[in-house]
Amino acid sequence: MRQRHKPWADDFLQENSQLIVPNAMEHKGKWQQLFNNDHPIHIEVGTGKGQYIVGMAKQHPDINFIGIEVVKSIIVTAGQKALDAEVDNLLLLNVDAADLREIFAENEIATIYLNFSDPWPKNRHEKRRLTYHTFLEQYKEILDSTGKVIFKTDNRGLFEYSLVSFNAFGMKLEEVNLDLHAINDPLNIMTEYEEKFSSKGQVIYRSKASF
Repeated sequence: MRQRHKPWADDFLQENSQLIVPNAMEHKGKWQQLFNNDHPIHIEVGTGKGQYIVGMAKQHPDINFIGIEVVKSIIVTAGQKALDAEVDNLLLLNVDAADLREIFAENEIATIYLNFSDPWPKNRHEKRRLTYHTFLEQYKEILDSTGKVIFKTDNRGLFEYSLVSFNAFGMKLEEVNLDLHAINDPLNIMTEYEEKFSSKGQVIYRSKASF
């Protein structure tokens, strides 16, 4: 989907650098110092407009959250949501998360959320899927010994592919849910896409996997 250009986005980023952190690689291995506490750090790759990560930050004040979104015109919307929510345990990064090891140190992260990632359905684009083995290698390195990858999607093909990928990589599947909303999980925070898809009757899938 083409995103509308926001001419004020650059000013917003500069005025809110305490929230949308510039020069992310400079903080590698020192993210807890930026939060000024030793709480575990959870990251979302592909934060979008921020509904999920802001909701999680409000729900879990004892966890530090970092949302990563490459599209400038989208992350400023997430930033405004975070400011409106007045959460102090959330930071945002306007970067391309091609290699998370450039941003986070070994064992620095406790949980990674992958929500409604681009399915890249064509075989020639397999390497771009966020559950492809080269991404799993990154996740394994930055996650701590009990770290998890929590994955949600409405795409059955991507979900099945990801389960196979997790298994082939030697990951332990702690949850495989073929209809997330059927269980009425009170702690589930919906993304904007999740609300849209589920309102149309589409099934939402979720898995939790660890190394």
